[in-house]
Amino acid sequence: MRETGEFSGRKFERTMPEGFREKKNNKPVDLTLYHDDTVSLRELVFRTLRDAILENRLQPGTRLMELHLANQLGMSRTPVREAIRLLEMDGLVKMNEHRGAVVAGIEASDLKDVLEVRMALEELAVRKACRNMDREMLARLEQAEEEFEQSLLAGEDLNNPSKSAMADVHFHELITEAAHNRRLELLLTSLREQIYRYRLENLKIEMSLPYLVSEHKALIEAFREKDEEQAARTICRHIENQKVAILSQMK
Repeated sequence: MRETGEFSGRKFERTMPEGFREKKNNKPVDLTLYHDDTVSLRELVFRTLRDAILENRLQPGTRLMELHLANQLGMSRTPVREAIRLLEMDGLVKMNEHRGAVVAGIEASDLKDVLEVRMALEELAVRKACRNMDREMLARLEQAEEEFEQSLLAGEDLNNPSKSAMADVHFHELITEAAHNRRLELLLTSLREQIYRYRLENLKIEMSLPYLVSEHKALIEAFREKDEEQAARTICRHIENQKVAILSQMK
């Protein structure tokens, strides 16, 4: 059942290779290779395939054939193989005994597992951030929240809310920065790659949008008041609501 509701970087060059075709339905997929001299070929292929999966251009069940992808992208199989391994680590690809690497669907068990870990780490982050919060960081958080809200009001396509997702990521990264714990920052950065898909799915649910904004503002207010317990309750509710919203769409 569809829910309805109402709610009042760097630049890269791209070159378009010959269209990749999924064997299952033989339809061309708009696969685009990023160009950035500052990162490895593996990273470029990873970004290209990740974006195609997150934007649902490479749909669940699609086979990722090393040789074919390497030919289409004009490179050896090695960076393609390494990129597929990274995608598997992020839960975007799974290895099938008979079909090899295939694009993974969103599984309820994976969603629950990764958000459980996220909740534990983000609760620690907001508690530490609350203790360390100063006026400068609070102002940066308020600006990040305003940018997130504006990205929603801009009327971005709900089927591909990438700008809103990046604004949301930035808001949470500032909280992690304020925690002043390098190890925690590294763990959450790695985890955010794994949950980016779920973040996108949540932003596609129109009824979720006002809750995301109100929860961000509640976090800022808790930081302003130096209310550590309220901040912890708010981030846990924020993540729990994300889980419930996505699971409801999977039924």
